[in-house]
Amino acid sequence: MLLEAAGQVDPRLVRPGLPAHVTVLYPFVPAGELTDETDRAIRGLARSIPAADVHLARIMTEPGFVSVHAAELEPAVSTFRDHWPQLRPYGGRFGAAPAAHVTVAMGCDDSQAERVSELVSGLLPLRARAEAVHVVALTERGWKRRLSAPFC
Repeated sequence: MLLEAAGQVDPRLVRPGLPAHVTVLYPFVPAGELTDETDRAIRGLARSIPAADVHLARIMTEPGFVSVHAAELEPAVSTFRDHWPQLRPYGGRFGAAPAAHVTVAMGCDDSQAERVSELVSGLLPLRARAEAVHVVALTERGWKRRLSAPFC
């Protein structure tokens, strides 16, 4: 629903192959360096996080970027960031600890961001349930799910 709104403005604002989601840590460990130990750590961390009902109500914007805040997932995001402190979320573009959010549009100009925000505001508030963390990797065919780990 949210991504479809952005796609109405310009399909290039939405990443094909990725459903609406909250990113816990990006960029993550490069796909070629993921190990069984990494997978075990992800699964263990996920088991320590309760599934959560998420209330999506507040639009956030940064240059070239529109998202919706996902406050209830701040603890989950912090858990993963704390485990891999050497990884800087978004390469530091949004500070050391950007807010948990659903990315709606990326690569938009100011007028596109305004239009996306208008369309999305008409859809809010929304409720969703977060039940797992998924590790995805960008392949030559687009984004592919590599691992799913359920929350407790």
